[in-house]
Amino acid sequence: QVQLVESGGGSVQAGGSLRLSCARAGTTYSRYCMAWFRQAPGTEREWVADINKDESTRYADSVKGRFTISKDNGENTVYLQMNSLKPEDTSMYHCAANTRTGGYCYSWIRRPGDSGWGWGQGTQVTVSS
Repeated sequence: QVQLVESGGGSVQAGGSLRLSCARAGTTYSRYCMAWFRQAPGTEREWVADINKDESTRYADSVKGRFTISKDNGENTVYLQMNSLKPEDTSMYHCAANTRTGGYCYSWIRRPGDSGWGWGQGTQVTVSS
């Protein structure tokens, strides 16, 4: 079972930046599609960004141009650099690893209900106006 630990969340003012980290002991991330999801109170968990084994990336329209997902295979860590934060980015952010696609982030797995996802406990991001 995938075990992931997120860190880096916090409270910032609109326009600020945060860098989230997702660490995993054991098997290198290169074998998995890695993604970030977020969930605000009273809403469904939504896909934010993902990174393939070849390090190609995709982003939700709401964060494109502001967020950057990256990974350090040597340190088994995935990052989410978040710039120009907005109050609507306030959410619990979850790191996720999909174990059933051989490292590729197909569009059909960008839903939290896909059975291949393993989850971290989340880190809270709060953006004030």
